[in-house]
Amino acid sequence: MDEHESPDLTEDEKRLFADLMPEDLNEILDTGVNRRHFLKLMTLAGGGILAAQSAVAEQLIARPLSETIPTELVPASIENGVNVSLKVNGTARKLAVDSRMTLLDTLRERLDLTGSKKGCDHGQCGACTVIVNGHRVLSCLTLAASCEGKTVQTIEGLAQGSQLHPMQESFLKHDGFQCGFCTPGQICSAVALLDEAKKGHASYVTENVRQSAGPAKLSNEEIRERMSGNICRCGAYPNIVAAIQEVHSGKPVEQVFRSV
Repeated sequence: MDEHESPDLTEDEKRLFADLMPEDLNEILDTGVNRRHFLKLMTLAGGGILAAQSAVAEQLIARPLSETIPTELVPASIENGVNVSLKVNGTARKLAVDSRMTLLDTLRERLDLTGSKKGCDHGQCGACTVIVNGHRVLSCLTLAASCEGKTVQTIEGLAQGSQLHPMQESFLKHDGFQCGFCTPGQICSAVALLDEAKKGHASYVTENVRQSAGPAKLSNEEIRERMSGNICRCGAYPNIVAAIQEVHSGKPVEQVFRSV
């Protein structure tokens, strides 16, 4: 099947989606069932909602997923569309988006990069943090249209193949997460933070902001201040600070949870 074709759905399958996922029906009829639709269907199945339609659902779940929608295709429902060209995790992407669409929604809904999380959606928790042109930004407050010609790096783009980024390895070593929801934003913020420190950027607790710019040696207090925009509701802050400090200093840091 050509990736631009949509697999035929039976009438029973169409009714299933019309009943359970009416907001996605037009997209499914146009492009087929993709990963996001599949996961939503599995969630409904886990909740027992599909009991009355189990045979149809089983038939659907057993089908291969359709290909990811080509980013160049413009969804029929788009309004106030603008064309945006940007580089995401090293790959050039060109797509049409609603001029009001955020970078976060574009990454998650259009590019299937779901690592960046939608927490508060008001720029207060930091779970959506990504790196744009080397600077950390809150993607829930950043319009996709404003990223024309820019380079975006998400949590999916930090590793090199099977080789994790040093910050990812350090978070694993120091157990810098619990539920993991905030972790992509924490790690992206930490990676950008170290770059800021190398460039000598000051923070609220910098002792002397008049000193000439140069690599900053970060204390734990500095790291906590510079990471204050990323909230961990599980309270793994000591482990997060230890993980960042180890990458920053290049020296082993005692694992906080073991010393406690």
